[in-house]
Amino acid sequence: FTDCGMGSGCLEDCGNQSHWADWGPEPSVFSWAELACVTAVCVLLLALGITGNVLTILVVWLRPHLRSTTYLYLCSMAASDLLILLLMPLDLYKLWNVRTWILGDAVCKVSQFLSESCTFSTILHITALSLERYVAVCQPLTAKTLVTRARVRALIGCLWVVAVVSAGPVFAMVGVEEFGGGEGVKECRCTDYAVTSGLLRAMMWLSNLYFLVPLGILGVVYSLIGRKLLLRPRRCSRDRAQGHTIKMLGIIVLAFVLCWLPFHVGRTFFSMSLDTSADMYYISQYLNLVSFVLFYLSAAVNPILYNTMSARYRHALWSLLPSRTHSHTHRSSHTPHTQHSTAIL
Repeated sequence: FTDCGMGSGCLEDCGNQSHWADWGPEPSVFSWAELACVTAVCVLLLALGITGNVLTILVVWLRPHLRSTTYLYLCSMAASDLLILLLMPLDLYKLWNVRTWILGDAVCKVSQFLSESCTFSTILHITALSLERYVAVCQPLTAKTLVTRARVRALIGCLWVVAVVSAGPVFAMVGVEEFGGGEGVKECRCTDYAVTSGLLRAMMWLSNLYFLVPLGILGVVYSLIGRKLLLRPRRCSRDRAQGHTIKMLGIIVLAFVLCWLPFHVGRTFFSMSLDTSADMYYISQYLNLVSFVLFYLSAAVNPILYNTMSARYRHALWSLLPSRTHSHTHRSSHTPHTQHSTAIL
């Protein structure tokens, strides 16, 4: 979200609320028709994402039988995605009004900080959840004693703390500054200090590490899980259901990678093209526009995946509607729950 201007050599902003290194276009880069299409898609994602993530939170907290450790992670991820989506209007405002920020320095800093924190938090949650599934599948006896609701709640709190601390430098990186010395022309942008001090570059590498390191961990973890499930005969329905859970989590991870890979490719591409031709600059801007949409798709898609792949989630979701009565779900909601749970989805 940093628009420091091409002349300074800084990475410009395409309006992506969560990333100082997502570079924005000059007002003439995109046509009105292109911006209108992007806005329409984002508004649809906003409606679907808010509805889906709110329902996910309600399902987990109103249906005790869904308070397994897995669903605690998913509930926290839903809260993170919900906050990202609620910040979307500011992003769309910046997309249409690149150099007319009127909301003040505090809104600029806090909105960028919250969005960056939520992004880091989501990545950490996906990694932690996948590691938990690895323990549950490959070390089931250890999982029964190690993975408890209390410990998972504490771990989730720690993940949020790490995410917030990691995003802390954003307060020093962004602010409202005048563009070109013109009166009344202000931007929420990367500060000159962030560029000259190297803070911007350092945070760009931190963001890349937040993507690449978990990606490597997830690749290893799901390879080991897949090998274990293939070698182990499925003797009971729980084994089959556990395999289904791993499949769903794998699809969630795949969706995350597909939604985030274009952003990192685009940013790297742009950082290599700052001193080259204008054509490369325009190509990078369209990559950024695609990543802008995919960023919000990643925040909206998970509830759709839960509803598509988890019958348990669907039953609990339908049970929230006052006109519906599902005896199976009703009975399940009164099932006693123990202090440890690695329950399937």
